[in-house]
Amino acid sequence: MTYKFLLFWHMAGFVSWLAGLLYLPRLFAYHVEANKESAAMLKVMERRLLRIIMTPAMVATWLFGLGLASHVGAWLQGWFLAKLLCLVILSFFHIFLARCRKDFVRGANRYSARFFRVANEVPTLLLLVILFLAIFKPF
Repeated sequence: MTYKFLLFWHMAGFVSWLAGLLYLPRLFAYHVEANKESAAMLKVMERRLLRIIMTPAMVATWLFGLGLASHVGAWLQGWFLAKLLCLVILSFFHIFLARCRKDFVRGANRYSARFFRVANEVPTLLLLVILFLAIFKPF
C-alpha cells in the first residue's frame, strides 16, 4: 500500500509539474508579442501558474519520488541515477522559467517568442527519457 500511495502522489505531482513546464514557456511567447493590457493579464496567469501549481507540484514530485526510491531501494541503480539527472535538469529549467517571469515583471525580458517556443520542447524531450528509464530500466 505504501508503494502505491507514493507512486500515485509522485505521478500526480509530475504530471501537474510537467503541464506547467509545457504551458509557461507558451505564455511567455504570447507575452513577448502582447500589448500592454494583454501583458498585464499574462503576468497574473504566469505568477499563479508558477506559484500555485508548478512549484508545489515540483516539490511533491521530489518528495514522493525520493520516498518511492527509498521504498524500492533504487539509489544505486543506473536507470534511477539517469532519471534523477533528468529531474535535476527539469528543476533547473523550472528555476530558469521563474527567473524569466521576474524579468517580465521588471520589463527586462531578453528572449524572443521563438526562443520560448523552442524552449517549450525541453520538457517533452526529458519526459520521453524519464518514461523510457522508469519503464524499461535499461541499466
